[in-house]
Amino acid sequence: MAMNRQQKRMLQHSGDLDAEGEPVFTARKQQSSGRERTPPVQFLREVRGELRKVVWPSRSETINYSIVVLVTVVVLTAVIYGLDWVFSTFILELFDS
Repeated sequence: MAMNRQQKRMLQHSGDLDAEGEPVFTARKQQSSGRERTPPVQFLREVRGELRKVVWPSRSETINYSIVVLVTVVVLTAVIYGLDWVFSTFILELFDS
C-alpha cells in the first residue's frame, strides 16, 4: 500500500506501524467499561421501573394520532400513484410514436 510520509508518521504514532513501516498486528482487546454485566432479573426490574416513568398517551390521543397517520399515508399514496400515472403516460406517448 502506497503511503506518504504524513500517513506513515500518523500510523507509527498510533502504533499501527513499526519503525520500518511494516504493519503491526495485535489482537484486539475487548473493551469493557470495568463493570460487570447486569443480571437479567435486575435488568428487567430496571426496565419495568423506567416504563413506569413514561407518560403514555390517552386512548383518544392514540386514536387521533392513528387517524392522522392513516390519512397521511392515503394522501401520499394517492399523490405518488398520480405522479407515476402521469409520468408513465408521458413516457409511453413519447416513445410510442
